Amino acid sequence: MFTGIIEAQGAVKSVEKKGVSGRIHISAGIDLTVSGIGGSIAINGVCLTITTFDDKGFVADISDETLRSTTLGVLVYGSPVNIERALTLTKPLGGHLVTGHVDGIGRLTGKRRSGAGAEFEFSAPEALLRQIVRKGSVAVDGLSLTVAALTDNGFTVAVIPHTLATTTFGNLKIGAEVNIETDIIGKYVDRYLSGRAQGGITEGFLAEHGFLPFLKEG
Repeated sequence: MFTGIIEAQGAVKSVEKKGVSGRIHISAGIDLTVSGIGGSIAINGVCLTITTFDDKGFVADISDETLRSTTLGVLVYGSPVNIERALTLTKPLGGHLVTGHVDGIGRLTGKRRSGAGAEFEFSAPEALLRQIVRKGSVAVDGLSLTVAALTDNGFTVAVIPHTLATTTFGNLKIGAEVNIETDIIGKYVDRYLSGRAQGGITEGFLAEHGFLPFLKEG
């Protein structure tokens, strides 16, 4: 579990793809030894497991699912990445609960200055849009952001100067693909409502919950 508050930027040293899986080597500008071998770490919002350390950073394996459903598969040598260590009980929850399980890939479609900060517009897969609400939380490349507005095919967010200076957002180009994770609470609500909608309120539902006799008597 993570918070969406980026702790450091790193850079890709290498990406190896072997069959349907791969391995990524990342240099990190932060002490990761406290995470330990087997510890979780979020790279651009993707939860990975540290397999080895060296003097340049760490190595993590990448599954076939991760290569297919995130942007990690298109990273190359030198690509900057956002890094966040796993949430602990003593760590402030400054953003929102982020699992590191990416729901889909979006794309930066607009970028404009807004005072000292900037406003970013992203497109998102249609299946995710119902889980994204105005003033709600969303994680983009691992960053916890507040949705400023909804568009026909995505959403906009406001990014402050500090975030521009300390994350990959400062160099994000129009057309760039990003990892999107919707709010976990929204997912559960969506799932619940979808299940209820499939059955609807039927005579059987009313009978099961004791309403049918009452309605018939009325």
